[in-house]
Amino acid sequence: MKKFELFNKFNNPVLIVNNEIELIYKNNVFNRCFQDFKTLKNFLHKINYDICPLNSEDREILSPIIQAVRSKENFAAHISYQHKQNEFSYYDINAIKRNKYTIIFFTDVTSYIQYEKLESKYKLLQNQNNCLISENNDLQHIKEKAQSQAIKMALTNKISNIINKSIDLSSIVKPTLKELSFMFGAFNAYYAIYENKKFKIVQSTNRKNIGTEIYFDANIIKQLKSNKISYSRCVKEHIDAEPLKEAIQRIIVPIFHMTEMLGIVVILSRQKRELREELDILENISSQLGTAIVHANLYKKNIETVKELKNTLKELKDTQIQLINSEKMASLGQLIAGVAHEINTPVASIKSNNEIFTKLIDKIENEKIAEILKDINSTDKEAIQRINHLVISLKKFVRLDEAELQEADINKELDLTLDLIRHETKRRIQIIKQYGNIPMIKCYPNMLNQVFMNILINACQAIKEEGIITITTEYKASNLTITIEDSGCGIKDTNKIFMAGYTTKGVGVGTGLGLAISSKIISKHNGKIEVKSKVNKGSKFIITIPSK
Repeated sequence: MKKFELFNKFNNPVLIVNNEIELIYKNNVFNRCFQDFKTLKNFLHKINYDICPLNSEDREILSPIIQAVRSKENFAAHISYQHKQNEFSYYDINAIKRNKYTIIFFTDVTSYIQYEKLESKYKLLQNQNNCLISENNDLQHIKEKAQSQAIKMALTNKISNIINKSIDLSSIVKPTLKELSFMFGAFNAYYAIYENKKFKIVQSTNRKNIGTEIYFDANIIKQLKSNKISYSRCVKEHIDAEPLKEAIQRIIVPIFHMTEMLGIVVILSRQKRELREELDILENISSQLGTAIVHANLYKKNIETVKELKNTLKELKDTQIQLINSEKMASLGQLIAGVAHEINTPVASIKSNNEIFTKLIDKIENEKIAEILKDINSTDKEAIQRINHLVISLKKFVRLDEAELQEADINKELDLTLDLIRHETKRRIQIIKQYGNIPMIKCYPNMLNQVFMNILINACQAIKEEGIITITTEYKASNLTITIEDSGCGIKDTNKIFMAGYTTKGVGVGTGLGLAISSKIISKHNGKIEVKSKVNKGSKFIITIPSK
């Protein structure tokens, strides 16, 4: 019934019956506790409580549930419920009368009943145990001493294994400090290097004090330089430290390699103890730690040297790429200069003849022949202009005389590059120009033209049949952005696209230098070049160049 559903929020079983002893409601906890309950009659047979009626033949009076219903007042009782033959649960029940309903709350007290039984057994066992304790006190003392020795030896061996297994300073010192903290019950332990007559914390179980410089009085320094362990009760960790609320035990272990002090291990504990056997252990660990730290420092120096060599190699490769690019552009420039000179001579001759031919056409009397010759002459004239335009574009593209930064209109430079690749785009690729109103910027135009050429040629090659290349320029927040987007086949892996030697064009088709050189050129302009690509959707190259 919906009005009783609030009892599902109770953590204890709840049962509701009417005055005719009919089941009205049982909550979810009740169902879980009494899973074998099928009918109310079956449930009543499985519960019992310790009441013996003197003058009654009514068997139902033995049921606490029936008693609760018949009672005119609220009813409470202690009952047992039999799950199986020898398995019982015990409950305190409290029944509340509400009109024609009796609401019965069950509280599980099985654990209390079992506890009382166990308590009596425990008292018996405790008496026996007290006798055994008094007999084993001497043996326990010996055992504890032996265990203490075993633990210390185990910790010593563990630290030795840590030191011997690694040549990384952090991997050696951190676990060693942790084990020493465990051995001495320390609340903090740290390793400080000794440089320029002062100590600096570099590893600590409490990370807050890493990087702190610490100082000790002259007597302690003298003791440490004699390679002797310092241990004492004190209220300050070191000279500049804040006073503590209570005295602590401070153990300072000097770490030496031959006659050179490398640093110290400081152990701080609130335990009061005398160092006897531990001194030998600390001296042994100190000796091993000194050797390990020297090896770790040598290893670190080797790693740094290797890293420097890798950086140098990378710089050499970058320089090689730049030299290849410079040599390539220089050779190209010389070749274009020679070709332009060779082309200009015959073109000048053709142009001169074309002009003479234009004058002669007017003297031809046959109009049809004259008209045909005019058309031919006009076509030749356009061809001559096209050749001249290409020669001028090639000369502007290489610009061998422009090694200095100079102002350039990037929109015009893009148009110049598009003129030179017209043979790749003609009748196949639609060029969409979305040029913005951009200012002149200082740059190396010949180098940027090479970047545009590389990206545009790649875009043309990525479009197998017909497609679109969209070029967008915009100027915002002192940055010029050039976006070149194509509808080609896309690039699977863009992570290596700017690495020298990496190509997606196959053996003998691409050198893998075009985009690597482009990346270096954009870096030279303090800019950045990014690529976004989806397979079969196309690629987008975004070039950002600061104008200041």
